[in-house]
Amino acid sequence: MANLTLGPKVRKPLHLHDRKLKTLEKKAAEIREDLIDMLVEAGSGHSAGPLGLADVFTALYFHVMVHDPKKPLWKDRDRFILSNGHVTPARYVAMAHAGYFPKKLLMTLRKIGSPLQGHPELEWMESLETTSGPLGEGIPQAVGMAYAGLMDRSPWRVYCMTGDGELNEGIVWEAFQFAGTNKLYNLTFIVDRNNIQIDGPTEQVMPLEPLQEKLEAFGLNVIRCAGNSIRDFVTAVERAHGVSEKCSVILADTIPGYGVDYMEYDFTWHGKPPKPGNEARDALSGLRTLGGKITSEHE
Repeated sequence: MANLTLGPKVRKPLHLHDRKLKTLEKKAAEIREDLIDMLVEAGSGHSAGPLGLADVFTALYFHVMVHDPKKPLWKDRDRFILSNGHVTPARYVAMAHAGYFPKKLLMTLRKIGSPLQGHPELEWMESLETTSGPLGEGIPQAVGMAYAGLMDRSPWRVYCMTGDGELNEGIVWEAFQFAGTNKLYNLTFIVDRNNIQIDGPTEQVMPLEPLQEKLEAFGLNVIRCAGNSIRDFVTAVERAHGVSEKCSVILADTIPGYGVDYMEYDFTWHGKPPKPGNEARDALSGLRTLGGKITSEHE
């Protein structure tokens, strides 16, 4: 497989100028606000992971990936696989903002008959690529797609998001070994390294460190970035694209519950939404300035 190359394609440079960065940061803030509204309306769902990943989803859908919301099955689109399907509320909001479906549909999250289920289901929405089931399944699915893409000399890339708690699954490491052995350089994994899972901190439940060294031992190119910095994440993707002999893994260090002070770093918010009333108001109030983090960063 090492001698296969991607077919011809046109892919815009990913370099971010300041104006585009501020536009993306504003979009990420809007996505977080809509995320709170839809979780409160649903009365169930995951808060910590989606809030922490809003910057990554914004960068993917509005700057990194080659895709067309008007033609979701366009053959030359990049493929995005969400393996940690429980964070899909953030993906749904990003997709709505990108034009895949009307924003008003967000308020149907987890309702009977809605295409926006608690985990993404392909039969409800063809633009999702795959159905996210038990943790660990998306990684080998992405590997299979990338392998087929290289065999067909296809122009598209594959991006696969996974949670760090998900790396407890054995099937994940089988897939990583295959990706490393076959040099799937058209595949980029994004690990949400927020250090929490449903039962507590990852390093207490099932320690992952030294994670970078483990991944490198499987023949993967590992890049670490600040997952709540859009610029840093985009730079990491650029570096991944620059490697032509290895599959890349971006370890995106994120803050679970980012922007909502009473949720940040607290694993108990892994799988519950804010309640209507004070919790929802406090969340939205904090998000509108992100505690001053956005404004102070670029003054």
